[in-house]
Amino acid sequence: MTTLSVVVLASAGIGHAVLSGLDSDIERVDPFRDMKNRPEAGDGMNILLVGTDGRERISAEEREKYRLGGVPCHCTDTIMIVHISEDRERASVVGLPRDSYAETPPHTDRVSGEEHAGHPVKLNAAYAEGGPQLTVRTVEKMTRVKIDHYLEVDFTSFMKTVDVVGGVEICTAEPLKDSHTGLDLPAGRHTLKGGQALQYVRARHVDGTADLGRMKRQQRFLAALVDRVTSSGVLLNPMRFRDVTRAVLGSVRADEGFGTDELLDLGRAMRDFSPSSSEFTAVPVMKTGYAVKGVGSTLKWDAEKAEHLFEAIRRDRPLSVRRTRDAALRVPVDPRRIRVQVENGTRTTGLGRRVDAALASTGFATTRTPVNAAEQDVRRTIVAYDPRWDRSAKSLAAALPGSELRAVKGQGATLRVIAGADFEKVRKVRAADPGQGEFGVVRGDEVGCS
Repeated sequence: MTTLSVVVLASAGIGHAVLSGLDSDIERVDPFRDMKNRPEAGDGMNILLVGTDGRERISAEEREKYRLGGVPCHCTDTIMIVHISEDRERASVVGLPRDSYAETPPHTDRVSGEEHAGHPVKLNAAYAEGGPQLTVRTVEKMTRVKIDHYLEVDFTSFMKTVDVVGGVEICTAEPLKDSHTGLDLPAGRHTLKGGQALQYVRARHVDGTADLGRMKRQQRFLAALVDRVTSSGVLLNPMRFRDVTRAVLGSVRADEGFGTDELLDLGRAMRDFSPSSSEFTAVPVMKTGYAVKGVGSTLKWDAEKAEHLFEAIRRDRPLSVRRTRDAALRVPVDPRRIRVQVENGTRTTGLGRRVDAALASTGFATTRTPVNAAEQDVRRTIVAYDPRWDRSAKSLAAALPGSELRAVKGQGATLRVIAGADFEKVRKVRAADPGQGEFGVVRGDEVGCS
């Protein structure tokens, strides 16, 4: 999406003569070869954006600095459907978690040449087995959304693109630190250049939200990138744009049908595009840690909500809705992402069920099976949590006024509420991230720095 945004939006004011010849800089793939029984085409344009972990063109110094060592798995690090509306006035970006439970259609393994029947995988493994073609086929099978174009970027392309626009500004209310990628940002406002931006969008170990939290940060980054491209003058010089675009497109792969003419048509139609024209969401997930034999821990989609989401894409409908105000307290983690086991720490019959129901009503993913605590004389309600999920614990404690936070190493992702004699009510809370409606959509103008 980063590279796509820069090239398409800048194309709005640039002529064919300037862009001509750039086609030859794009490596071509044929992800649609021999595909049959494809979904019916809808209105608008659907682009499958795939980010791979390719890093061959990054220097050894940068690999070490930005923690890019190791052998790439040649799988997809990011998968998104970018829907451009028929009237070219809206872009809807739907993130598909890379650990999503998926079932491939029958295919030929691109490495071994072995014929495979359809089988379960994590979504990002489809690329390793069958490249762009199997990735497109698997996504179409899961979503029933027909893919019109395929765009693939690697780490090199991403870093170059961010540097080309002079960096992207992001804001964070809390420090972000990830030992795996090396990300280390204090709270506040930051302008990220290529390498640091890559750390930001790749970080999965900032907190207990893992891949889902990472996708939220990717959405924020993309919104900030759109704002940067549409508000700055960095791309107004046609000749400079041609030169930097050539450098960027040298590490991009796309289908044969995505060329100069398509870029110009999109650019002209979207010349008034702005952050408020873009909306971002991820596929609704019903269960994290969904174990699959031979595959491992996956994310299981909420089939009903996902179908509603992709039906909106197929029908070219906006995903966001008009916001209504409420008095809920804003918390750092969406209650729907927080798994809670309630325990009754008193001798009051039914207190556990009452607390469980109240937490569930404000959105927390309770087990719905409260139990009695080991101690029955708890005076002050306790939120017991694994330190790795401290942000989730703070969000839960905010819903339980006066509760005590208690760290328990090794407890795992499920938080425990031990209801005490002081319990009165559950306070209504909502995620500070302005996700709205059934799909948790945010618009580009809602997630930038204020």
